[in-house]
Amino acid sequence: MDDIQQQLQRRLKKHGLVLGELQLEQFELYYQELVSWNEKMNLTGITDREQVYTKHFYDSVSLAFYTDMTKVNKLADIGSGAGFPGLPLKICFPHIKLTIIDSLNKRIGFLQHVVDILGLTDVGLVHGRAEEIARKEGYRDSYDLVTARAVAKLAVLNEFCLPFVRKSGIFAAMKGGDPREEMKEAEFSFNQLKGRVKAVHPFQLPVEESERHIILIQKFDKTPYKYPRKPGTPMKTPLI
Repeated sequence: MDDIQQQLQRRLKKHGLVLGELQLEQFELYYQELVSWNEKMNLTGITDREQVYTKHFYDSVSLAFYTDMTKVNKLADIGSGAGFPGLPLKICFPHIKLTIIDSLNKRIGFLQHVVDILGLTDVGLVHGRAEEIARKEGYRDSYDLVTARAVAKLAVLNEFCLPFVRKSGIFAAMKGGDPREEMKEAEFSFNQLKGRVKAVHPFQLPVEESERHIILIQKFDKTPYKYPRKPGTPMKTPLI
């Protein structure tokens, strides 16, 4: 275990998370594949090893500081890009049944490669638009926890993500700076999509101390049938 891995281990240990040797190896393999594939396709603007470990791996796993992942059976990651936060959470909590939904098939190809090389099981990779997949049986109103990291504004994210959440389940929106304005703007969409803000957790990333916020939204009823609207509509005309 080198310095950067020890650093990740130390940071997570402060939050009661201890990684085994296999998990640390999986993170390192993930890093290597990310950088290698990034030369062929645009996966991330961050390739420095220490930065990837902090801004992608640690940042992804930070959701576990505010949610009891041991009680999460089914997790969906919407618009996951290079696999964040879904894959780092799966590495740390192997029991989770993870579904990643992304609209770009090339990214799904990369994620499938990573899942195979890391030997992860119970990971479903779905190529498609969230607005279409959320209407399918087995996906709609089905997940204990749904997450999206820096994908869009909250009023839009609610329509992308809340349809996947089971009644009483949680949608965790992972955001950067102060989300108060976004949350105010999203009030109408919360009502329409049957979500209620349960908590907002601010924290800072280690070293550079950039701001992060995790907004936990609880779903109190099933999604009305008219949502989500057609692909592209939530982005063009958000529920505000």
